[in-house]
Amino acid sequence: MKWTEIPAGQVNRALQRLLVAFGDRADTIVERINTDETVPSSVATLCYKNGSEPSAPTPLVSHTKAREVMGKNFFGPEEAQKYFGVTLSKRQFGQIAEIPFSLKKLMECKDTHILVAYAPISIVAVRRNTAKVKLPHGYKLFSEHNWYDGTPEGNGVSAIGWYLVRKMPGSDLVGLHDLPDPRIGEIQEAAVMVYTIIGHFLATGERLLVKEFRLTRTRGWSGYTVYVGGFDASGLHISHSLD
Repeated sequence: MKWTEIPAGQVNRALQRLLVAFGDRADTIVERINTDETVPSSVATLCYKNGSEPSAPTPLVSHTKAREVMGKNFFGPEEAQKYFGVTLSKRQFGQIAEIPFSLKKLMECKDTHILVAYAPISIVAVRRNTAKVKLPHGYKLFSEHNWYDGTPEGNGVSAIGWYLVRKMPGSDLVGLHDLPDPRIGEIQEAAVMVYTIIGHFLATGERLLVKEFRLTRTRGWSGYTVYVGGFDASGLHISHSLD
């Protein structure tokens, strides 16, 4: 039975009991629910299983260990500060203190993905904060086609957290609504993709998506989907088209 079919009184009582249980951490929990689409489904699954977890929790992976495993395919908060000028608050550091991927998963992805600690910064802000980066003559970081300057797509931010962004096309190139975990794979929000591509280039000199464009999860108000790629000498291109 869908929640819309349950009497309003029962729904309201359930929500009230849940909100009371949040206690003095309500602001943090509500923010996570609103910004991380994996949280609501996790809460629903836990409730459905009567509050029990099927297995022991996965051991946490430290930032140091993750950096060791991922090598150059690691872009952490230190890199965000160095290359984008992002200063995280104490609370934001707390939100990325735990890496939500197992050591086994990182070992599997160390050559195919980039482990990124995404800080809440928009595409427009990334371009602005890197405007003084010196490149060889004739090379640019961003293309001059900046249609997104005054749009929510260009100025919005994604949820702070760790993401595994695939470097090259692979087996997880699937439909937009088919990915089980939005933190892993090729199809990310446009802000996360631009952050990763530009950040990885500044940190390593490696250009991703030189000849290809990649679909993102970001959609414009008129229904178009945002694509990123074509990161050649003319700079990273951010495009859009209807599905």
